[in-house]
Amino acid sequence: MTLRRITAVCMVVLSMAACTRATTGSATSTTRTGTSTTDGATGSTTSTTIAGSPYVPPECADTTITTLPLDDPPPTTLPPEELSTERQLLLVETIDDLVRDGYFDPSLGGADWGSAVAILAADIEHGMATATLYERISDLVQSLGDEHSRFETPEEVATLDEIFSGDNDYVGIGILAVTDFDEGLVTIVNVFPGSPADRSGLRPHDSIVAVDGLPMGDDPAARSYRLRGPECSLVVMTVRSPGEEERSVAAVRARVQGNVAIHAALVPVDDGRRVAYVLIPTFFDMTIDDQVRDALEEFGPLDGLIIDLRPNGGGSSVVAEPIMSMFIGGTVGDYLSRDGTRALSLEADPVHNSDTVPLAILVGKHTESYGEIVAGILGARDRSVVIGKTTIGNVETLHGFALEGGSMVWIAAEVFRPRSDPDADWERDGIVPDIEVSGNWQDFTFETDPALDPALETLAGV
Repeated sequence: MTLRRITAVCMVVLSMAACTRATTGSATSTTRTGTSTTDGATGSTTSTTIAGSPYVPPECADTTITTLPLDDPPPTTLPPEELSTERQLLLVETIDDLVRDGYFDPSLGGADWGSAVAILAADIEHGMATATLYERISDLVQSLGDEHSRFETPEEVATLDEIFSGDNDYVGIGILAVTDFDEGLVTIVNVFPGSPADRSGLRPHDSIVAVDGLPMGDDPAARSYRLRGPECSLVVMTVRSPGEEERSVAAVRARVQGNVAIHAALVPVDDGRRVAYVLIPTFFDMTIDDQVRDALEEFGPLDGLIIDLRPNGGGSSVVAEPIMSMFIGGTVGDYLSRDGTRALSLEADPVHNSDTVPLAILVGKHTESYGEIVAGILGARDRSVVIGKTTIGNVETLHGFALEGGSMVWIAAEVFRPRSDPDADWERDGIVPDIEVSGNWQDFTFETDPALDPALETLAGV
């Protein structure tokens, strides 16, 4: 079995880029000035008035706009290739070997791994559909408890490869968002230009509280599947903007294409300094580092730079490392595994004065993985300050292995240690800010961001 080894850190940020599906079952028609939804349990229809008419894409102009029944199940995926019993057992055996040999914690997180593998193998011997096997393997890998290691089905591999390449092509509303399980909502990080979300007036920091009248509840990531669906169908969202009352927003799902974008802008200051703000929402899009470079080129020499990593849940080293190289060079840390130590060395590649400009790094509870590593490395410079909330502490590096049949397993194989403070344990303690600032992403806008004033004040003194 051929294995492909890749180094990356997982993305926790929720991307709405998922596969298109054909609608099944009944759907009810709606006018373009209101909605009607069908209660799948009773078959009754209720009407909800929405202020304004949702934008209808040209490709949907001659199409009856439909809604999804309330009991519509999550989007179905194409059935996977059926694997024989022998191939199923070989798949589990391979994953077992990879975990036992490469997982960063020799105790496997205290999980009763051997028993779980034996039970799965016995169940396979009695006959198991491949789709069920994939679900069982996913649960098995998650039982390691590091919240990073994961199994991907062949379809998930193809979808994530598409997202990473920057070639998103799916049907939905067109947002990148983070989930807040405590609050039961999905909060927008950025909006794809020209997308249904954009046309409906949704903006970063807006939170989606409910979809088609169904509250996000205690599992907003699962409920958010209704933001996707068949092309030319209507979705009605309950939205809360910072400091405002909840409102209903309707959008017609359409095809969304393109890459995730950074947000870069000069920050107005009274003393004439040139201070820029750059939001890097993810490292799971290989166009991000070029976008950062282009922004720095356009800014020219700066007196200060604010790098916002608060919604950044990580991504790949091939994106994160070139970005760090714009600001720093040299050996900055080590990846520790059961096989030894691997140094992280960066070749300085500055843009204008990016290697000397004072930096303010913004972090929060959604900053994870490579988001934390980048924040910690850049924040350790004498010219830097870290502002925000202590991060969760999740800096394992994943090694990815491509498996027969097109599936893939990602195993937490290394933990990062910074050279600036070899005794630091970012996995245990997270990145602790120099200046603590309260407030969650959904509580403010760019104009009311509580982190900007302390960032500007600190940068003035560096």
